[in-house]
Amino acid sequence: MTTNAPLKPTQSADDEHIAPAPRVSVQAFCETVETAAAVQAGGEDRRLGKAHLKIQMGGIAAAVEAYSNSSTPNVIIIESEGRNNDILTGLDSLSEVCDAGTRVVVIGRQNDVLLYRELTRRGVSDYLIAPVGTIDVVRAICGLFSAPDAKPVGRLIAVVGAKGGVGSSTVAHNIAWAIARDLKLDTVVTDLDLGFGTAGLDFNQDPPQGIADAVFAPDRIDANFVDRLLSKCTDHLSLLAAPATLDRVYDFSNEAFDSIFDALRATMPFDVPHQWSGWTRHTLVAADDILIVASPDLANLRNAKNMLDLLKASRPNDRRPYYLLNNVGVPKRPEISTTDFAKALDDQPVAIIPFEPQMFGAAANNGQMIAELSASHRTAESFRQLAQMLTGRSETKKSKSSLFSPFLEKLLKRA
Repeated sequence: MTTNAPLKPTQSADDEHIAPAPRVSVQAFCETVETAAAVQAGGEDRRLGKAHLKIQMGGIAAAVEAYSNSSTPNVIIIESEGRNNDILTGLDSLSEVCDAGTRVVVIGRQNDVLLYRELTRRGVSDYLIAPVGTIDVVRAICGLFSAPDAKPVGRLIAVVGAKGGVGSSTVAHNIAWAIARDLKLDTVVTDLDLGFGTAGLDFNQDPPQGIADAVFAPDRIDANFVDRLLSKCTDHLSLLAAPATLDRVYDFSNEAFDSIFDALRATMPFDVPHQWSGWTRHTLVAADDILIVASPDLANLRNAKNMLDLLKASRPNDRRPYYLLNNVGVPKRPEISTTDFAKALDDQPVAIIPFEPQMFGAAANNGQMIAELSASHRTAESFRQLAQMLTGRSETKKSKSSLFSPFLEKLLKRA
């Protein structure tokens, strides 16, 4: 057994960021069906998507018997309803059959400091006090592979349109610009629309390499290789551009982009093309936060609701996806009101961006962001507010003219 971190009681999930676990094997030996159910639900969480989890009943005794003639996995979870001495005696027996490097998490019912110390001395990695919830299991397993002094892992922020042509790429690029420029966070924009992506145009970049070089060379992917593919836009903003050519077909497996995201794992907005396939769904479900961009018409309402319902069901332990309304107020166009849109989706939009063709057209043609044309414009302020919300940097000074400041604090706390 190896010690990973100081023992601590379980904490509330709140809005914490839990880094995904790597490809590891986890075996749990439970004594109660409630704990087994929590561990099973934890194994279905996106952050444990790469882990291989197996659950058995029987507690410490079953674990000792199981490993008497077989090697131990990366992580063993043990539940014990016994008293202090029973837990310690059982762990002593387990240590005799436990391989070096295996990490052990104990779930017990004793809230005792002396027990914590004894477990730590024996090399137990974490101790959870029952009853445990799904997020407790996820936090415990993922925490084993996040060193306390390691650089914080960044967030993957997915921006996707509810319908083609609603401006999701423009929104993603302007949010990324605000994250990099105003919040001074290292940011990578990843354009996943390989055939028709506009990130290179919007940032006035024409890089010779980009995301296609990575996705079509999976054996070469590591942090250094991906770093060489990045095109630097500003001190804090880099671009992993799409080739935007049609000389090949861009069909991918569900996990095609996983190794790229693992190598980057920076504060990284990525633009998901408006299509529905195995890899786009997988990419959205795996993101830390999701922003859906919609226009106020019936097709967008239907699609946004379908996406929200599916993503909430697929990510039960995550904050629900956000959505914003873009191109609001097109002259002579019948529109669904913001109130009716919010009622149908059972949630308020995090921003309402008005239809301003001259401003957005000039920015697109010049390869600029809205804030570069007019830093004080209300739409530029909206993108700053979105950057704060999506990165959890609400302490950044807010403008009094924010379009959605009344909702910001509530949304940051929403699960």
